[in-house]
Amino acid sequence: MNELLERVIEAHGGTEKWHGIRAIDVVFNFSGGLLDLKGFPGHHRPVVSIETARPRAVFQRLGGDPDDRWIFTPDRVWVERRDGEVVEERFVPRAAFAGHERSTPWDRLHLTYFLGYAIWNYLTVPFLFTRDGFITRELEEHIEGNERWRVLEVTYPDDVPAHTNVQKLYFDEQFMLKRLDYVTDVLGGVAAHYCYDPVTVDGIIFPSLRRVVRRIPEGPLLSGRTSFILDYVDVVVRR
Repeated sequence: MNELLERVIEAHGGTEKWHGIRAIDVVFNFSGGLLDLKGFPGHHRPVVSIETARPRAVFQRLGGDPDDRWIFTPDRVWVERRDGEVVEERFVPRAAFAGHERSTPWDRLHLTYFLGYAIWNYLTVPFLFTRDGFITRELEEHIEGNERWRVLEVTYPDDVPAHTNVQKLYFDEQFMLKRLDYVTDVLGGVAAHYCYDPVTVDGIIFPSLRRVVRRIPEGPLLSGRTSFILDYVDVVVRR
């Protein structure tokens, strides 16, 4: 690990506390212009359980029967009934986004994959970056408003699903995550992703509010329409 990542991990609770966690359960709200465009308009309040050791997320109350489980893994996504009966499934789910444009509608398996890998990343960063295969380096500092943020570039290994392989993360003087920049490969969107309101749960710090906006060469469109907003209502850490 480089010095910046070490400080960030310590500020977010430290590796000793993190290594004892096997799962995280979250009740959250989400909505935004992107979801409207993709065919899932309005406000949603599902619950998700993610495993920290591997990319896996299980959602309920995403739509339809509230007892249905929408399950994400990198190689397969599926919807199943409470008794385990599989209603629909898709293998190699990332390939199902080939040829999509921003306006291309999604089915619920598209949403399961996108939301699954996204929230798994959101809940495991920055500790995720200590795993084998990740490459990190510090870039020049960034000034936003009256604040100076340190910038970490992260390159993901190919076997870890994410918005894109190379991302930039911005941290304030307390080493709290403030912003991420990435291109969303499955959408073709160029995003600036802001993090607010950190909360501490069982010694681990999570940003509890996230807002994603479009990013152009001149910078993020903060006064533009929100592409995606997500806030955690309740977070439970399971050891």
